[in-house]
Amino acid sequence: MFDFVRKHTRLMQFILVLLIFPSFVFFGIQGYTRFTDGTNRSVAKVGGQTITQAEWDAAHRAQVDRIQRQMPGVDPKLFDKPEFRRETLEQLVRERVMLTAATKLNLATTDERLQRIFATDPQFAFLRNPDGSVNRDVLAAQGMSSEQLAARLRHDLTVRQVMLGVAGSTIAPQTSADAAFDALLQQREVQVQRFAAADYLPKVSPTDAEIKAYYEDPAHKSQFMTPESASIEYLVLDLEAIKKTITVSDEDLRKYYDENIARFSAPQERRASHILVKADKSASADDKAKARAKAQSLLEQVRKNPASFAELAKKNSDDPGSAERGGDLDFFGRGAMVKPFEDAAFALKPGEISDLVETDFGFHVIRIDAVRGGEKKPFDAVRAQVESEVKAQLAQRRYAEAAEQFSNTVYEQSDSLKPAADKLRLELRTATVTRTPAPGASGALASAKLLEAIFGNETLRNKRNTEAVEVGPNQMASARVVQHTPAAMKPLDSVKAQIRDTLARQQAAALARREGEARLAALKSGADAAGLSAPQVVSRARPGALPLPAVDAALKADASQLPALTGVSLGDEGYAVVRVTKVLGRDPSASDAARVRQQYAQAWSTAETQAYYEALKTRYKAALAPDALTAATAAN
Repeated sequence: MFDFVRKHTRLMQFILVLLIFPSFVFFGIQGYTRFTDGTNRSVAKVGGQTITQAEWDAAHRAQVDRIQRQMPGVDPKLFDKPEFRRETLEQLVRERVMLTAATKLNLATTDERLQRIFATDPQFAFLRNPDGSVNRDVLAAQGMSSEQLAARLRHDLTVRQVMLGVAGSTIAPQTSADAAFDALLQQREVQVQRFAAADYLPKVSPTDAEIKAYYEDPAHKSQFMTPESASIEYLVLDLEAIKKTITVSDEDLRKYYDENIARFSAPQERRASHILVKADKSASADDKAKARAKAQSLLEQVRKNPASFAELAKKNSDDPGSAERGGDLDFFGRGAMVKPFEDAAFALKPGEISDLVETDFGFHVIRIDAVRGGEKKPFDAVRAQVESEVKAQLAQRRYAEAAEQFSNTVYEQSDSLKPAADKLRLELRTATVTRTPAPGASGALASAKLLEAIFGNETLRNKRNTEAVEVGPNQMASARVVQHTPAAMKPLDSVKAQIRDTLARQQAAALARREGEARLAALKSGADAAGLSAPQVVSRARPGALPLPAVDAALKADASQLPALTGVSLGDEGYAVVRVTKVLGRDPSASDAARVRQQYAQAWSTAETQAYYEALKTRYKAALAPDALTAATAAN
């Protein structure tokens, strides 16, 4: 009963996010709007109701917080891009459209339906106690009450009904699915004649004039540019840097060890057996009294005959998981059980039997069978760990002060980073950077905000320190440009060979294409099929050695009269003439008929659902303010 909670905490957190987040935006917004004064600028309207800038900002912050919890290292500047903010606003509008539609259509989720779905749906199993009630301990761990969960699930189920009628009523006839998937999965027997560009390379020789013209063409300029770069010095202030400056005496280390001795001991675990007489927290006083009386009777029997504990548990315990094992719960540590149970268990010695213990599950009779752990680790064995923890705590306390010193020093003595390095005992590092983080960059050099500061006009022109930039949690950096190298065209001589190769490939491909097109015209005029490959069966799922453009051309060719002829350019690789000789059935390796129909129905359902949503937007006059995104971007 309790082991699942202890072993699957992270799983439950993830599932809660999946269940709850879709409705979080709405409820968070509703709570926020009650405190607005109605004067906030409108960014969208749905059904005559305004969505304000404040609501949008609140929803955006909630979205950003969620993503940052999942990906702590992501650059915060990414979230202020117009595309990301617009996505948040679109989601907010969708929530409001769905709620408006549910209200107008008089849709609701009754208490009975809510209870039935909660009690039977497998996705809620981890939230249910053995008796079907809500596991309040799991919810409490997520900062929720059962009332909040019920409200959010009710909202989600109600809004889901808006689209359920459309999504659940899609009709996908087999003939339509067959026609759609035949175009994708059909097989054809083809013959191919390749005109490879490589075979024509000896016939071409780009001139110096052609090379120069290619080099000077504005469309090719970016190919020959060296990127703008800067050689920099930089400092990083973080907790690790501060820890290196801290010295702690043995006396202080031993004091910390003594004060936290429980943390440097093997955690104590108890093996307990119990008999549970179930009585829900919501049970009536009469039912609780009957349960207590039964539990008291079992306790008295156990006290008279302790050896009968296992047999009594098997026959009388309402915890099915442990009853069949004679009430055995195996070993558990602190935090694994509800608090009243834990307090009683850890107060007993091996062999002792508790008085009645009441929890939200009912009444327990507990016996401690064994105790293990609790041994203290010697100071010398954990000295390194103790020292690291003490330094980490001191560094955390000193970080705010150090960050202020760092910011002030790099600003006030902006012609050099050495004063800040000396004052805070930081390592002065060097690097060469461009305006965007290099592949694989980490730490400060991966911060787009720091790179933006480095390539700012003031920093480049006057070689001044950048301001102190926050590049991560408890991490700041400042840099100074030592040498700036603007973007520039490479000399023609240095790229002449590269251009010659490019032009040669292009010219050879052009020759191949011309000969291929001539061959195609000849075949269409009745020339013999000499030079075409042996027949081969191809499909998009199994193209074989045939280039994908040739496969696509073969499957697109008009097969009403066979053989069908078509040609396709292969870019710098040359040209291919394709002759379709047979049209075969669908590739059996791609999918079976049932799966094809299911996929087609799903795709069609998605399209119809989106079309219905667009119709609802029109019906309820959902619209974004024309300047919403521009104003929000400017505000940032």
